Amino acid sequence: MADRSSIDVVTESLQKSKERAFPETVEVAINIKDLDLSIPKNRLEDEVPLPNGRGRNVRIALFGTPEMCQKAKATADIVMAPAQLDELMKDKKAAKKLVDEVDFFLAEAPLMPTIGKRLGVVLGPRGKMPRPVPPGGDPTNIINAMKRSVRVRTKGNRTFHAPVGTRAMPPDQIAANIDALLARIMGKLERGRNNIESVYVKTSMGPAIRLW
Repeated sequence: MADRSSIDVVTESLQKSKERAFPETVEVAINIKDLDLSIPKNRLEDEVPLPNGRGRNVRIALFGTPEMCQKAKATADIVMAPAQLDELMKDKKAAKKLVDEVDFFLAEAPLMPTIGKRLGVVLGPRGKMPRPVPPGGDPTNIINAMKRSVRVRTKGNRTFHAPVGTRAMPPDQIAANIDALLARIMGKLERGRNNIESVYVKTSMGPAIRLW
């Protein structure tokens, strides 16, 4: 099958999907081939910035010293100093709720071992281990980049999905996001494009339309 342009496929996907009573996500489904995903180094796990953002608010939480929390409070949705983090670690139910509600986590680097030991069981399986921030650094730029990023994670599965926008976004912006995402993924795969069997575009509840 000959490749189609992203804008054509996005437009068709939106046209063939009925309007819903909730803000639908537009996503891509990517099928990997000729790559042994039982070998950890072959698996994808990345945070990919999209040129036009997600089309929705992306929630960011930061664990850091009071000084770093002060720097981050204008851009992060949640900031937690060590005392608050200690309280969270004592309440597994609250920790799970927080992890489910937050898209990305950051942590001041010295806190990473404690977070890994105490919260790793909650964060790890969800692919949400924090990105470390150098001690005393200003996380503002990292937070702003994360707010327009998506997480790509194959684990051991040949098929994986990634959100590339919402139905409310213009089709050309969604298409540009798809192109940027696929370029990043191809750059990470051992044989690039040759490791991708197919790519589909769909809304949350709509039919899948083949791009590649």
